[in-house]
Order: sequence, then C-alpha cells, then structure tokens
Amino acid sequence: MASGTVQSPGCCMRGRRGDRMTINIQEHMAINVCPGPIRPIRQISDYFPRPGPGPEGGGRDFRAAPARLAPLALAPPAALLGATTPEDGAEVDSYDSDDTTALGMLEFDLLYDQASCTLHCSILRAKGLKPMDFNGLADPYVKLHLLPGACKANKLKTKTQRNTLNPVWNEDLTYSGITDDDITHKVLRISVCDEDKLSHNEFIGEIRVPLRRLKPSQKKHFNICLERQVPLASPSSMSAALRGISCYLKELEQAEQGPGLLEERGRILLSLSYSSRRRGLLVGIVRCAHLAAMDVNGYSDPYVKTYLRPDVDKKSKHKTCVKKKTLNPEFNEDFFYEMELSALATKTLEVTVWDYDIGKSNDFIGGVSLGPGARGEARKHWSDCLQQPDAALERWHTLTSELPPAAGALPSA
Repeated sequence: MASGTVQSPGCCMRGRRGDRMTINIQEHMAINVCPGPIRPIRQISDYFPRPGPGPEGGGRDFRAAPARLAPLALAPPAALLGATTPEDGAEVDSYDSDDTTALGMLEFDLLYDQASCTLHCSILRAKGLKPMDFNGLADPYVKLHLLPGACKANKLKTKTQRNTLNPVWNEDLTYSGITDDDITHKVLRISVCDEDKLSHNEFIGEIRVPLRRLKPSQKKHFNICLERQVPLASPSSMSAALRGISCYLKELEQAEQGPGLLEERGRILLSLSYSSRRRGLLVGIVRCAHLAAMDVNGYSDPYVKTYLRPDVDKKSKHKTCVKKKTLNPEFNEDFFYEMELSALATKTLEVTVWDYDIGKSNDFIGGVSLGPGARGEARKHWSDCLQQPDAALERWHTLTSELPPAAGALPSA
C-alpha cells in the first residue's frame, strides 16, 4: 500500500477486474467529516434554572439567556411551560397544555324587569370557541341555570348552531317569577356546550353572573371570556386542614341561608283578594314557571290543588285543569272561599302542584303555604290581603319540595 493512502473495508472500492481501489486520506476526511464552527451545547440548567446564591437570594435571572447562547436563544421557560414566573406570585396549575387554550368569548345582554318580575337574557353570539369535533368545528348551544335552585326546573336552552366556532343566536330567554330577593342572592350560570348526536354533549365553557350586578330596568351588556369549570378535589385527596375549611364554609353557608333549606321546584303566580261584597276569599291560580320535570320526556302534566286549613268538613279542596307537556303552564282559574274576614286570620292556604299520571299515583312537584304561620313573602302576601280588602294582589311564590301532610293523603285526587 502506497504511502499517504488508507485501506479499510468502509473506504475501499473494487474495480472492473475485482482489484481493490485505494482512497486518499484527504479525500476520506472530506467525505466523512464536515467540520464547521463548533457551538456550545446547552446545559439542562439553561432550560430549568434553579435559584442560587445572589444579591437577593434569587440567583440568576432565568428569563435572560446567556450571551454565549444568543444564536440559539429559545422562548423563555415560562412561555414554554405555560406558567407564570415566580415574580408573579401565582401558583402553577396542574392542567395540561390543552387546558390553557382559549375557550372563546360569549356576548349577551341581561335585563331585570322589576315590574313584571322577569329576567330577560338575550344570547347574542360567541367568537373563537374551542373546536370539539373531528372537523375542527363545533355544534354549540347555550344553557342557562339559576343557582341555587333545581337545575332541571329552571334550565333554559338556545337552539344549536351547526359546524361553527363563531355562532350567532340572537335568542331571548326569559325567567318569570324573579323577585328582588332572587336578585340579591342568586347567580345566573351560562354554559356553552357542543351537541353530539351519537354521544354525550360536551362542555366547552361557562360564565357565572351574580344577579346583584343588575339594576332594575337597565339592560347590561356582557362580552366575557368563557371559563373552565374547575373540578373540586375529592374528600379522600384533601388534606386534613382543607377538609376542615371545607366543612366550615359549608356550615357557614347553611347558617346564612337559614335552617330548613328546601329544594326549589319552580314558581307559581297567585292572586289573593278578599271580597267585602261577596264575603269571601278569591284565590286566583294565574300561572307557574320553570316547574321540575317529572316525566321521562323532560316535561310534566301539571295541575294545582288548593286547601284552606284547618278543614274539618273537607270541603275546601279546589283543583285546576291539567296542562299537558309543559313546565310553564298558564291556568288563569279562580276559586272562591266563602268566609268572614275575621275567620281568615286563623286560616292557612295550602297550594300544591302535581304531575298527572294515568294509571298510577300522581307525582308531587312542589308546594307553598300562605298564612299567619308562613315566612317571608308568603306571610306578607297573606297579611296584605287581609289588610287591603277588595284589592287583587298578585305575587310570585317559590315552590319547595316540602309536601304538606294533609296533601300527601290524596296523591291521586
């Protein structure tokens, strides 16, 4: 082998006659090696720096890359991790990167009409919703709930807009029977969901608006980012201190709401008037709103019964007609109880709402009692009726899950 040449299995070639051909060492280096400017290799600490000794105990500033790495500078670690810097004082959440994406914006108007006891919710449009389907789009709709309260009884829903991330609804949804007391302590939950025909509908995001932010008869416009519903930790994973705080807050909330808190099952609009000419009490069953659904089709077949207790002769029962497949029935029926005004001071009017079922016992939806033993608006309505004869007084009342003992004896009546 001649001087200045190299022979190896990886750098030999065979000629036409099978003889080995040699390659010059300079050519071998040019083929297999391409030396260039050698750049320094990043250390792992350059991506995840740890605070070390420094003037303020914070170590070096990890947001600034070293000068020697300027040609290879990448995004700051905080941007790579989707977290805030320690200087911000915020804790890094435990969600994955998908949870930090924008869920979209929702635009809507709210108006509380104090005179008619109604809350008008105008759902206008949404922008930039999170894609939920394989085609990169969604089939969004909006649900409304009043909290606290029975979700099925007060749920309102818009139509579904197909294959869009920027839906336009322009729909007006109305809650009836909203009182000043509701405005002070209730919260409107607005949820945006994606409708799936072959599986369960998916949650996109929500907004919660305390109704105390509204002023009577003044429309308020909102254009807010949707928020994620943060799941609460299970009791088993809570620390002892966290469980103690949770129990304390729950007890405090129950104390503020008062004892005997009952589930809301809808609203009923009643009219009371004592007629001096006819010498009796005129009870008007006007309408109900947002009743609890008792049937599998998501509706009820409601009717209303009234009793004037105590009822020794059992002749005080009155019953409206049945309204089919509705949670917002209108009755507009009047019942008359012949009685002296002085005797009414010791009476209690029991109003119960039932779901009519064929071939089995009717289901109790909710009830309310008006009389001297009642509390809140129910007692005030009864007192105003006795103090203002010949005046028709209409008031909304909340139906609760409490079943009066006397009413429970006649479920199929």
